[in-house]
Amino acid sequence: MKFSKPAIIVIVVLLAAAGAGYGWWQTQNSRLPQTIASGNGRIEAETIHVATRTGGRVVEVLVGEGDFVEAGQVLARLDTEELEASLAGAEARVAAAKDTAASVTAQIAQRESELRYADQALQRATALLERGHISRQEVDQRQTARDTAEAALAAVRAQLANAERSVDAARAEVLRIGTVIAEAELKAPIAGRVQYRLAEPGEVLGAGGRVVTLLNLADVYMTIFLPTASVGRVFVGAEARIVLDAAPQYVIPAVVSFVAPDAQFTPREVETRSEREKLMFRVKIRVAPDLLREHLDKVRTGLPGEAYVMMAPGEDWPDRLAVRLPPQS
Repeated sequence: MKFSKPAIIVIVVLLAAAGAGYGWWQTQNSRLPQTIASGNGRIEAETIHVATRTGGRVVEVLVGEGDFVEAGQVLARLDTEELEASLAGAEARVAAAKDTAASVTAQIAQRESELRYADQALQRATALLERGHISRQEVDQRQTARDTAEAALAAVRAQLANAERSVDAARAEVLRIGTVIAEAELKAPIAGRVQYRLAEPGEVLGAGGRVVTLLNLADVYMTIFLPTASVGRVFVGAEARIVLDAAPQYVIPAVVSFVAPDAQFTPREVETRSEREKLMFRVKIRVAPDLLREHLDKVRTGLPGEAYVMMAPGEDWPDRLAVRLPPQS
């Protein structure tokens, strides 16, 4: 392919500009104090998958991708017609169990009355036997009648215990179905932004089917990788700064929330010191949730940038890494 002379001049100018930019970047990095380590990364946020507890047909999805939602906001609804019918049946079983318990309670009152009468009859028969007015056989008959009444009372009391357990079981089923119906309304567990809308009205999902994926904008971080020489001086809780390529005029304060215990990039051979120095460790830089809540409308994930970590607690940051935040809207 042949280039005209003007095209060649343009290419040379672009290459020179690129070289100058790279040289400026190296100069900037070289100006960092030895107490500060840096690495490139992208802004990320923890994701939460809002899914169904039980299977069902999606009736409506109330949010779209990119929407901001509040904690507790209804995101989608599943069809509950079958569940409503099951709930009605369970409530009917509760009523029936209560009626049975009431009937058995009335029987207990009757059996208690019969037992009292049998007790009194036995006492009278015993007194008459002592005076010789009746035979021993009649006393035995009164004793048998009294024992029968006592057994009948014990039986109906056992029936009442079973009836009460039936009422409890029916109520528990009502509560279970009511919980499932309530969870047919899928609500946002946190305030965040909808990343993906994964289901549409009319779709039938199984248990655990994902409907919406949320980004937790109160848990935003950047992952960078630092070499062995730097990571040995970095600790969880250390101060950090984040500068985004899209907004280099702002410097965002952050802290180190995680330092990997194992190297992420490991050469095949680590026998020599020079090879060990090539090991890279993952470090997570997290932005304070309170700060994020103040600027929720400006939080964007996926933006590339650079994070800086202070390896010497108490040291001052250079002026170009002093905190500078966008104005609150």
